[in-house]
Amino acid sequence: MLRTTLMRAVPAQSLVGPAILLSSRRTFASNASRWSSLVAKRTNEQSVSGSEGPHIRDLPPPPTEGDVFKGDWVLFHPVYSKQELKSVQVVHQETKTFGDKVAYAGVKYTRMLFDLVSGYRHHDKIPENMTLEQLRKKGIVMNEKQWLTRILFLESIAGVPGMVAATCRHLRSLRLMKRDSGWIHTLLEEAENERMHLLTFMTIRDPPMWFRAMILGAQGVYYNLFFFSYLFSPKICHRFVGYLEEEAVKTYTQCINELEAGRLPAWSDAPAPEIAKDYWRLPADAKLIDVMYAVRSDETTHRFVNHSLANLNLKTDVNPFALREPNMHVKGQKIAFEREEAKDYVQESARILEKGRARPQ
Repeated sequence: MLRTTLMRAVPAQSLVGPAILLSSRRTFASNASRWSSLVAKRTNEQSVSGSEGPHIRDLPPPPTEGDVFKGDWVLFHPVYSKQELKSVQVVHQETKTFGDKVAYAGVKYTRMLFDLVSGYRHHDKIPENMTLEQLRKKGIVMNEKQWLTRILFLESIAGVPGMVAATCRHLRSLRLMKRDSGWIHTLLEEAENERMHLLTFMTIRDPPMWFRAMILGAQGVYYNLFFFSYLFSPKICHRFVGYLEEEAVKTYTQCINELEAGRLPAWSDAPAPEIAKDYWRLPADAKLIDVMYAVRSDETTHRFVNHSLANLNLKTDVNPFALREPNMHVKGQKIAFEREEAKDYVQESARILEKGRARPQ
C-alpha cells in the first residue's frame, strides 16, 4: 500500500530527528505558508496533496491468488518487521489538562470493571518457588482460556470507538458541507483493524452464548455512550482511546511475557491462524506468539495515533496520518506527535508523494 511504501522510503532516524523536532518559538502564526500545511481547506481551495488520503491511482491492486480475492479487508494496515515488533515500549501520556484527567479516570474505571469481568490480575513479580498449577490456583497467573476470554471481550469493544468517531466525522462533513481532511479514513482503519483482531482470536475459541449476550449488552451501552461523548468533546474521546490503548499494550505485553516464560504451555508451539498469516503477512511457519507481537504493535499504533489526534485542533487540522504513519521505532517509543510535529509530518508526507509522482513511469 502507499503508506507502507512511504514509511519504508523514510529512514527511522529521520522521523525522530530534525524533521519533527521544532523550535518552541515556531508557531502557526509565525509563518503563513506553514499554517496551510496542517489546517484544513475549504471545498474549493487547493490543499496539501493527499491530505484526504491516498487516491486509488496511488495504490497497488489488491492482493489476489488467481481470480480469488485474498482477504476480506480493503483498508490500510501496517505490516511490521521483526525489529519493529520488538521495539514496543510501555509508555504513558501525562495528564496535563482537565480533559486528560477525565479521560484517564474513565479508562481506570473501565479497566477495573473489565478486570473484574475477565478475571484478570496483574502481578509485577511472579513467585519463583511455586509450580504453574499453584500459581493458577492462587490466581497469580491465568490459563489460556482465561486469556482468551479477556482478549475476546477487549477486541469486541475496542472496535467501537473508531467506527463511532468515523461516523461522527462523516456526518459532520455532510452537515457542514466541507472536507474532513483524512480523519474518516484513519478512524475506519482502526475499527477494521480491531475487528480483525477479534476474528483472529475467534479461530482459537468460539465463545459461548452467555459471553455473546454479555458482549451484546456491553456494545450497546458503550457505542451510545461514546457517541454522545464524541459529540460533546472529540478531544477527550481521542485521549480516552489513547489511554485505553495504553492498557491494551500492557495486557498484550503481559501475555507475551507469560508465553515466553512457559506459563501458557498450550500456546507455546501453537501455529498462527491462517487469517493472521494473511493479514499480517506472517511466514508460513509463524506461531501464535508472532500473532501476539503483531497485535501488540497494532495497539501501539492506535495508542500513538489517538494521543496525536487529541493534540490537534479537531475542527481545523488535517489528519497527519492520512497518507502514512511512522514506523514502530517511532510509535513504539514515542507517545504521540505534538501539534507542531504533526504539521511537519504533513509537509514531509506531501513532499514524498510529489517526489514519487514526479518519477518517470
